[in-house]
Amino acid sequence: MPYPHQTDKKEPGQKGGPVEILSPAGSLDILKCAFAAGADAVYAGGACFGARAFAQNFTEEELLEGIDYAHIHGKKLYLTVNTLVKEREFDQLYNYLLPFYRQGLDAVIVQDMGVMEFIREQFPHLPIHASTQMTVTNAISASFLEQKGVTRVVPARELSLGEIRQISDRTDLEIECFVHGALCYCYSGRCLMSSMIGGRSGNRGQCAQPCRLPWRAEHDRKERDLLSLKDLCAIDLIPDLVRAGITSFKIEGRMKQPSYVETVTAMYRKYTDLYDSLKEGKQDAFRVSAEDRRILMEAYQRRGYTDGYYTRHNGREMLSLNRPAQAQKKETAVKTGKEQPLQKKINGKLILSPGKSATLILSAALTGGHAEVTVTGDTVQEALSRPLSREQLQKQLQKTGNTEFAFQDLDIRTEGDIFLPLQSINALRRTGLEKLKDRITDSFRRTDDVQKVPCIPCSAPSKERPLGEIPLFVSAMSAEQAWAALSIPAVKRIYLSDTVWAQGGAQELLDKARSRQVEVYVSMAEIYRREAEDFYGKHLDAIARNFDGAIVKNLESFLLLKEKGFSKPVDTGASAYAWNRRACAFWRDLGADFTEAPLELNAQELGDLDRSRMILPVYGYFPVMVSAGCIRKHTKACTRKARWTSVTDRYHKKFMVRSECLYCYNILYNPDPLVLFGQEKEIRALAPGALLCGFTWESGERTREVLEMFRKWHCGGQAPQWEEGFTRGHFKRGVK
Repeated sequence: MPYPHQTDKKEPGQKGGPVEILSPAGSLDILKCAFAAGADAVYAGGACFGARAFAQNFTEEELLEGIDYAHIHGKKLYLTVNTLVKEREFDQLYNYLLPFYRQGLDAVIVQDMGVMEFIREQFPHLPIHASTQMTVTNAISASFLEQKGVTRVVPARELSLGEIRQISDRTDLEIECFVHGALCYCYSGRCLMSSMIGGRSGNRGQCAQPCRLPWRAEHDRKERDLLSLKDLCAIDLIPDLVRAGITSFKIEGRMKQPSYVETVTAMYRKYTDLYDSLKEGKQDAFRVSAEDRRILMEAYQRRGYTDGYYTRHNGREMLSLNRPAQAQKKETAVKTGKEQPLQKKINGKLILSPGKSATLILSAALTGGHAEVTVTGDTVQEALSRPLSREQLQKQLQKTGNTEFAFQDLDIRTEGDIFLPLQSINALRRTGLEKLKDRITDSFRRTDDVQKVPCIPCSAPSKERPLGEIPLFVSAMSAEQAWAALSIPAVKRIYLSDTVWAQGGAQELLDKARSRQVEVYVSMAEIYRREAEDFYGKHLDAIARNFDGAIVKNLESFLLLKEKGFSKPVDTGASAYAWNRRACAFWRDLGADFTEAPLELNAQELGDLDRSRMILPVYGYFPVMVSAGCIRKHTKACTRKARWTSVTDRYHKKFMVRSECLYCYNILYNPDPLVLFGQEKEIRALAPGALLCGFTWESGERTREVLEMFRKWHCGGQAPQWEEGFTRGHFKRGVK
């Protein structure tokens, strides 16, 4: 529902309108600094639910003030609510958002599908932006989110200009992309490294950035920053970004200083306006001056700069392999001429007649209209000796000081010789400006009747369930692991990687599984991009005929199966996040059968969810990072053949890395496997729909050994003694 003053006129950031400059705001002062430097909008985090838990962030009062400040000056404020949310936090989320919704918050940025559904239910007129942490990679998922009421999408940062153009062409969504600042090595939202090795979850805004630490490749004697990307600087690509259909240029840096925000904002404002001013046919003349580029680079120096993934899939040149001897954090603020706070230009008319109340009419232009107020003051007197001159009145009225307003035009009309005390004029001005401020901000207030929607009841079984009654599933990344699983009678379902199918020779395995009444589901790609689109375009029909179902790791794969009429059951992996009942319901409504339990929730938190169709991992090496980068390519050479390699951290822990060349991404795995022996009581109480043993680089023989231990444990025997290193993951501890 549009605000009262809005029309069909396109604003910055809207599809078909001018490109929006979107800046980070870690405080109210930085918000004002960003707007003064030319930002059309800022994104900010409050006390909760933001992906920068260690940033200064705003108090509730500051956010409310920031929303009003933005609206007075024709700007916007977007609130980050881009963490994954636990079931017990939804009451807090409602109370947290309500005052900002009432105040006129312009949009909320979300990652969690459950949060998206919650906001649609509870705050129906609040625009929703899909965070980059949703890892939207193509028009399939973007179009679906648009149908769900999302108005803007922030795609995965790894997308090329062509992929972004496809989203723009196939949807009416606003498209927001990062143009400057830090880059994660991992696909946004697909990183559990900080969580698993340090207990600080990136999905909860507490990433400890272990990727920025030194690592050593298996064939390299030297430690280097193998997982640390240079900072993004795409200012030279502005013409290409605009032509790709991007409607908002997003600057990263909610934890950086005001001078950084001011400099970077001013530069992107300058060159976005420059490109916009070039006439059709002369836009190839766009150039960034050497001096401006120097100023921009010096605003923050740490890892060097790259223009990112827009024109490449990956590359060694994107990495900051060798750490500088001394990290530099030199910050240089460019002088924009706008260091003073913004003041909105207004028009005024002062009418003074002897014997009548002083009258001041103030007006301000708004998008598609204007706001106007009329205030009256003390009675005007007839001057006995020294009447007030027009110049005196004008000088006094124009003393707007540190208010949000400054006069652009002031019309003073007097009749005869008049007198009015200066304090009366000052009071009239103050009252008028305050009333005008209220008139503008009140037009953004939401007064619809928002009522809290009841929580979704949990339909999980309430009774304990013996381990032996819970089906045992297996995931396999190789054919020999799948053959080993078939030799264990307790195994009821195998999730087989589609890369095994791609290699050929899986038919005998599928026939043997069918004869033993063991289901085999295809395990689909971690990331769905062009490579996956090409592969499934060729093989999906055959996969559908031969497999009993599928397990998907992302929204895109699920939507592909629906689009192609896949009629068999579809399960969702842990990376299709379902931290709360609404998120679980989202996947159920989409058609999901079983859902893998989130890896960062503990047993008590898992108990808040519907466990009747929950897959609970009890063994396996967790993937902690999925990256478009390639460790082997960046340190040795690309062989275009899938294989295992490893990297070692500073504590000599070895992380196995899978180069998945079919889809051109790397997966890093936790150095210790999850083993839930000894947790029988908690598992029986949870009564999940299935238990899962996941296998990655284990040999067939090792797979049989592990499964035999779990078979005995599963059948009610005593838990075996695990002789090697292991972890219980977050099953006991969880994350904050």
